[in-house]
Amino acid sequence: MAEYRSRTEKRRAEEAARQKKQTSKKNGNKKGSKFKKVMVSVAVVLLVTAIAGTATAVSMISNAPPLDPDELVFAEGSTIYDQNDNEIMQLQGTENRTYRDVSEMPEDLKNAFIAVEDYRFYDHSGIDIRRIGGAIAANITDGFGAEGASTITQQLVKQAFLSADTTIERKVQEQWLALRMEQEYSKDDILEMYLNINYFDESAWGVGEAAIRYFDKEDLSELTIADGAVLAAIPRRPSYYNPHDNPENAEERRNLVISLMEEQELITSDEAAEARAVDIEEQLDYTPAEDEGMYESFVSQVMNEVENIEGIESADLYAAGFDIYTTLDADAQEYAEDVIRTDDYIAHYPDNEDFQVGFTLLDTETGALRAMVGNRQETDEQRGWNHAARGGGQPGSTIKPILDYGPAIDYQQWSTGEPLVDEPHEYTDDDSAELTNYGGGYSGEVTMREALVRSLNIPAVKAIQEVGTDNAQGFAEGLGLEFDEVFESYALGGTGEEVNSLDMAGAYAAFGNDGVYNEPHAVRKIEFRDGREIEFSPESERAMNDYTAYMISDVLKGVVSDSSGTGQRANVEGLPLAGKTGTSNFSAEERQNVPDGAVPDVWFNGYTSDYTAAVWTGHSNRGDGYLAAGEEQQMAQDIFRIIMSDVHEGEETADFTRPESVCESEMEEGSGQLPSEFTPGSEITTELFVCGNEPQQVSDEYELDEDDLSISGLDASYDEDDEQIVVNWDFSEESLDDVTFSVSHGSGDGMSEVAESSEQAYTLSDPEPGDHTFEVEAIYDGSGVDTAKTSVEVPDGVEEDDEEEEEEDDEDEDEDGREEDEDEDEDDEDSNDDEDEDEDNGDDDEEDEDEDEGEDDDEEDDEDEDEDEDEDEDEDDNGDDEDENN
Repeated sequence: MAEYRSRTEKRRAEEAARQKKQTSKKNGNKKGSKFKKVMVSVAVVLLVTAIAGTATAVSMISNAPPLDPDELVFAEGSTIYDQNDNEIMQLQGTENRTYRDVSEMPEDLKNAFIAVEDYRFYDHSGIDIRRIGGAIAANITDGFGAEGASTITQQLVKQAFLSADTTIERKVQEQWLALRMEQEYSKDDILEMYLNINYFDESAWGVGEAAIRYFDKEDLSELTIADGAVLAAIPRRPSYYNPHDNPENAEERRNLVISLMEEQELITSDEAAEARAVDIEEQLDYTPAEDEGMYESFVSQVMNEVENIEGIESADLYAAGFDIYTTLDADAQEYAEDVIRTDDYIAHYPDNEDFQVGFTLLDTETGALRAMVGNRQETDEQRGWNHAARGGGQPGSTIKPILDYGPAIDYQQWSTGEPLVDEPHEYTDDDSAELTNYGGGYSGEVTMREALVRSLNIPAVKAIQEVGTDNAQGFAEGLGLEFDEVFESYALGGTGEEVNSLDMAGAYAAFGNDGVYNEPHAVRKIEFRDGREIEFSPESERAMNDYTAYMISDVLKGVVSDSSGTGQRANVEGLPLAGKTGTSNFSAEERQNVPDGAVPDVWFNGYTSDYTAAVWTGHSNRGDGYLAAGEEQQMAQDIFRIIMSDVHEGEETADFTRPESVCESEMEEGSGQLPSEFTPGSEITTELFVCGNEPQQVSDEYELDEDDLSISGLDASYDEDDEQIVVNWDFSEESLDDVTFSVSHGSGDGMSEVAESSEQAYTLSDPEPGDHTFEVEAIYDGSGVDTAKTSVEVPDGVEEDDEEEEEEDDEDEDEDGREEDEDEDEDDEDSNDDEDEDEDNGDDDEEDEDEDEGEDDDEEDDEDEDEDEDEDEDEDDNGDDEDENN
């Protein structure tokens, strides 16, 4: 106890303690008051939220559709329209449906669906609050898709009454209708309706039809635990878990369903082990549905695209009753089906039921799918195997623009005249592989243009080696082609992954569309029953530079039009068309079982500025057959030519437009030499370059100095036998095409030009006796660069010979009746000769003029004779031509 020195000190201490206690109490009261205020505020917010939420929920529920019992059994299929909004067909939601009573369904079948979709189905009242949290946990621990959050009742009302969107309103309505459903129907009734309304792909509705489709079992009691698990696996993603098309995916989910049944003690561990051990392919006994099969390949692609739209399931196609507006050109589709499925257009189709065709026609500019044929034989299956979108084979040389030369132009800015040496070569990543051209042999130095037009192999490998496989793969991915990894051997089309005509058409269309890629698509928009619409327009992406697209297109035009091109049979006269052939090969082991020259796959892919088409010809499975050498290996080009001719008929198809980024320059054919390096007499071609990279008319390395351009060895000599002066000279740069030579001649006081040409020789006929001077000037780029002179003397005595020749000429003319003075006597001639001699002595100029005129007359006579001979020859030629025409 504290001691105080006085009573006053004690009172002060007590007063201080009392004030401290009051302060503490006051602060505590303040904190309590603040907490109470916060709690009141929270309560008010929750109350307002609850009221608002309730009001919103009531509003949403008021818009919910009624529980129509008919909708629980029958569903409305989607209507499909073509590119002009004309209805082409309706998917029949009740066509392939066999309604089964719940009493027909074995317990293991029902338990399989309950285990994977709603394991507390018999415990909840339509909404399973615990299941929502449990679903999240299950998806984390057991993998995505292990368990869904919606109950079986919710799924039933969604399929029967609601749209396929994922809005909050639709979810609230779904939960409300599920509660009402549980009040009006028993659990067994709900399960029965659910198992009859589900879609199982392959046009199968309900477990009854699905059991027939996949197991050929009409009696449901025959279904095993494994069978029931397969059926329970399908509805989550019908096309993905389709056991006929994707057995590996289906088996994986089947085993998950079996494990869940075991975990929930619906089956024993031994039964689970036995069911998991069943091979799924042996388990199946697939029986396709009968259907009209109208446009089945195109419709199959439409359905695949719709199923991949978020919020829409396969079942909605047959139950939701919405309208699907497509890109279909019905006329092109029907014509393509006739060409491929009949022998009316092509008579040399192989007599092999496994022979197949995958054909795709796109709009080059937009990527819209206009026609698709994925089966050579017309089938009754609405969603049979589509060889245009899901099948195919190795691409062969059609991959060269995509992995080799396209990247080389885009990354390395190669010109179409890039010089490449076709010679023995090897892969850098596999020096043991044999690398040869088709037919063997090598072509030496060629340009990139020639290598692609002729489809040479070694230059293609050198191109991908120059670019790098990573860049090549990136370029291909920009065109919609996915490869796990690209190797140098892929340069020739021997890819590890097969490609299909849909993807190849999409890739080639980008070359014809200025380098812009559009993902191929068959759906334009979807319109729901409530009026809502979803528009589809895939986003365009630039896949390459515009110069790459144009230069590749320019080269590929030569594939069909050039005499050395591999695709001449696909050419359509008058159509600006680019394309590429492709052929895959059998391995050495496979070749032992096929005839010489036989191949597994043959392609032709091509495009105009309007349409792009890709054609694959082969067999259902590699090894089911072969394409023999000859006509069978030309079918892809024939199909392409026939269909492309039809779709372009009556249309004005524009040629590919050269962008400003592309320039032209001359190059020496076959070598890629620059203009300054041209070999004399070589063929010169015009090649395309990325502007700024084209060679100069004379390269820096070989730039000419005009001071070094000179004439040498100028010489003039008189040939007495032929009575002519021959002038020859040399020039320092003989390979220059634009150098000309001016020749001047003089035999007296002045010089006059007598010839101008690129020849390095000149001949003067019948020269007069005396000295003759010649001057030669070299002219380059419009200016004289060098001159040289030389002289030669014509000896005396030549004049008499000339006079005798003139007399002989006169006699000849007399005989022909071309001179009027026929009977002049020798005295007159002598006197004339004397006069002539006198005139010669007195006036040399007049003599020259007379002789010149005589020579001119003689030349005119010679020309007249030549013209007469030419006319006779022309008449003979015309007669020959007429004979040939007749």
